[in-house]
This record gives sequence, structure tokens and C-alpha cells, in this order.
Amino acid sequence: MDSTNQTTPGLQAKTRLFSCIVVLTNVLGNFALGWGMKHGGNMDGSAMSFVRVVFNPWVLLGIALLAAWVLSRMALLSWADLSYVIPVTSIGFVLNAIMGYLFMGEQISALRWLGTLCIVGGTVIVGLTSVSTTTGVEK
Repeated sequence: MDSTNQTTPGLQAKTRLFSCIVVLTNVLGNFALGWGMKHGGNMDGSAMSFVRVVFNPWVLLGIALLAAWVLSRMALLSWADLSYVIPVTSIGFVLNAIMGYLFMGEQISALRWLGTLCIVGGTVIVGLTSVSTTTGVEK
């Protein structure tokens, strides 16, 4: 199989838009899920506590956003190279750490911040490369 790479402006714009959607739905979904679990997500092991947690509005929002994340990531991976998508969307790890620190009062060690900076550096390097997208597969 030989794939045809196309770098039209429209396809590049769509790739960048979906990269942003993937990052935002991941970060906001993880935040909502984390918030819901820390504020009203008491799980004592009973079936009812599980049901109560699942129907917590924050947890439901987190689940919905993470479902949107999976679907948008699948769409993105259907036309953009994995070697582009994974590093660029990894900025979500950085944003998740920042959200946890700012809004949930999580303590992040210097070593974790260093790791976060490494992710940012890798993301910047990959983001500077040209986007390669696949429009179809020739057989």
C-alpha cells in the first residue's frame, strides 16, 4: 500500500483545528471527571455509590467530553500522521497539570514540572515541522 500525502491548505487547517479539538476535549474532560470525583465522588465500594458517582453532573460532563475526545482523535488519526498527532496533542498533558495545579490545588514537584517542560519542548519541535496528511490509500 502506498499512501498519497497531500498538504493542501484546507487539509492543514482541518488537521490543526482537530488537533485543538482533541486537546481541549481531553483537558476539559479530564478536569470535569477529576472535579466530579474529588467533589462528590465518594466511592465506598457499594453498587449505589458507583451509580451516584456516574450520575454526578461533573462526572457525566467528563465522560461526554472524553467520548468526544476519542471520536475527534479517531477522525484526526484517519488523515494525519501518527508521528504528528501524538506529539502535538501531548500538550494536553501540560494543560492537565496546569489545570490540576490552578483549579484543584494539586501540588506538582519540580521534577514533574521539568518533565512537563520536556513535553512542551518536544511539542514545539514537532509543531514546527510541516503537517503531512493522508487523503487516501492507493492499492
